[in-house]
Amino acid sequence: MGRLDFIRNEEKKYHDYCYENYKLFEEGSWLYKPVKTVMELFPLFNEKENIRVLDLGSGVGRNSIPIAQKIKEKNGIVNCVDLLDSALNKLKRYSEVYEVKEVIQTQKADIGHYKIKRDEYDLIVAVSTLEHVESEEVLEKVLRRMALGTKKNGINCIIVNSEVEEIDLESNQKLEVMMEINNKTEDMIHRLDRIYAGWDVLNKLVKPLEYKIVRDEKEVLLKTNAITYVVRNIEI
Repeated sequence: MGRLDFIRNEEKKYHDYCYENYKLFEEGSWLYKPVKTVMELFPLFNEKENIRVLDLGSGVGRNSIPIAQKIKEKNGIVNCVDLLDSALNKLKRYSEVYEVKEVIQTQKADIGHYKIKRDEYDLIVAVSTLEHVESEEVLEKVLRRMALGTKKNGINCIIVNSEVEEIDLESNQKLEVMMEINNKTEDMIHRLDRIYAGWDVLNKLVKPLEYKIVRDEKEVLLKTNAITYVVRNIEI
C-alpha cells in the first residue's frame, strides 16, 4: 500500500469511527456545532435569493445542515461533496431529521478532481479538507477551480491545517502525520494570497490548536496551525 492509500485508509477509519459514535450537534466531538466563521457570513447574504452553496468535504453536515436551514426560505441549494459513503449516508438522514432534505444535494467524489462550473456558487466552503487532496499540484488546481466557480461578490471560506504534528500520548513519540498536504503555515498563506489576488479579504488569521483524536484505538495529540481564510470576489 502506497503512502497516499495508507493515509486515506487511516483517515477513513478515523472518520467512520466518529460518524458512528458521535451524533451531529451533540456534545463530545467536533461535530457538536458548526464552524462559527462559516455561520457569521450569512448576514452578507440577507438580501439575496436563490443562494447556491458548495461544501467541499461536507462530512455528515456539520456546516451544510445549518447552512441549509439559513437558506431554506430563499430557494437555496447546498451541494455537498464527500468521498466517504459513511458521511453521505448520515448526511442524507440528518437532512431529513432537520427538515432540509429538499435543500441538500449530495455527491460522492474526490474533491481533488471535482469539477466546478464557472460562476456557479455564491459561497464555497472548504473546512479541514484541502489538506487531504493528493498532491501540491492538485491543491493548486482545486483552489483555482474554487475561485473560478465563484460568482461576483461570492465568497470562499477556507479553513486549512498547516504544520501539523501527531504525537502518541502514551509514548510521547511523534508519529507520521496522516494528512496528504502538510505545508508550512507561511507557504500555505502565500499560495492563498497568490490565487486570490485582487479579492477582498474578509478574514485571515492563524490559530494554533491541539486536540486529542483516536488512531487505531490509541489516543493521539494533534497539533496544528489552523488557517482561516475568507475572501470575496469583488466587482472590478
